[in-house]
Amino acid sequence: MDDLLIDLDAALALRERGALFVDVRSPAEFAEASIPGALNLPLFDNEERARVGLVYKQQGASAARLLAVELVAPRIPGMVHAVLAELGERRRPVVVFCWRGGERSRALATFLRLAGITAQQLRGGHKAFRRHVQDFFTAPRWGRLFVLRGLTGVGKTRFLHLLRDRGHAVIDLEALAGHRGSAFGALGLAPQPGQKQFEALLWDELRKIPTDGWALAEGESRHIGKCLLPPSVYQSLQQETSLWLEASLETRVARILRDYPASSTHRDLFRAPIASLRRRLGNEAVQRLLGLLDGEDWPGLTRELMVLYYDPLYRHTLPARRVEINVDDEGRGLARIEEALAACLARKACVWAPLA
Repeated sequence: MDDLLIDLDAALALRERGALFVDVRSPAEFAEASIPGALNLPLFDNEERARVGLVYKQQGASAARLLAVELVAPRIPGMVHAVLAELGERRRPVVVFCWRGGERSRALATFLRLAGITAQQLRGGHKAFRRHVQDFFTAPRWGRLFVLRGLTGVGKTRFLHLLRDRGHAVIDLEALAGHRGSAFGALGLAPQPGQKQFEALLWDELRKIPTDGWALAEGESRHIGKCLLPPSVYQSLQQETSLWLEASLETRVARILRDYPASSTHRDLFRAPIASLRRRLGNEAVQRLLGLLDGEDWPGLTRELMVLYYDPLYRHTLPARRVEINVDDEGRGLARIEEALAACLARKACVWAPLA
């Protein structure tokens, strides 16, 4: 069955045309990282995988294979039906993978074929895909990245989404990392992906930008929560003229309160992040902030955090090459951003300039 195997480049080309990728690794392996969009149908759960590995070490390959067959055989029909359900009426190709393209993916791919499903096994498995992602970041192959920057609360993420709705190419780094990139950035969000999965998600976005194209992103430090931007991506974010968004303190406070879960239900979630600022702000300032929190004075707390912490911390990031854009009014601000972007693309705004 030589045609059972498919190389990574050919598999990724099928993915572009809608092929279903099926990851048969254990839930723990899948949770660490996978090919974005893959369906996890584990042949073994976490405990069973460890059990098969132990038998392999203690009794040899034959005993381990026999145990694997005993564990997997009863669930094969259910796995085939799960793939059929995912495919629906559209009978797309299926690419099955495990860690290194071994027995686990070969087994399911074979059974899917027996059931009449066009299935292939990914040669090299997820290990080959991971190497592909690493190579992608080592030798950058994407276009220009224009960056929205500004003090906390100006609405950078909001404007990114509005620009995306207007047809502009956008990469939402904070969405990919599952973190808003600040001391309070994890509040109200699901746990962050691991580093390998973050890089896979980032690969999936950056590969869509042709070398002669461009996209918009938000200015970030190397760390977005626990996720780390690859050096090549971080460097790309520093190369173009920045679009520096300006808004009044009142506007920024209002926008922060719109985006963060500021309510009695979430009050205690803020306590630890505020306490963590003690070294930078001192005990007296932190106690004042905690008092505002206990009194649920959300506007007052937000304003104090801006003045005491965020603005001094991030004002030094003001880039030398920038276009300053006032965005107090959201509609006019959006138009000004598009105007500034057009000027940058035409190489008419490569140095500092205000756009009020």
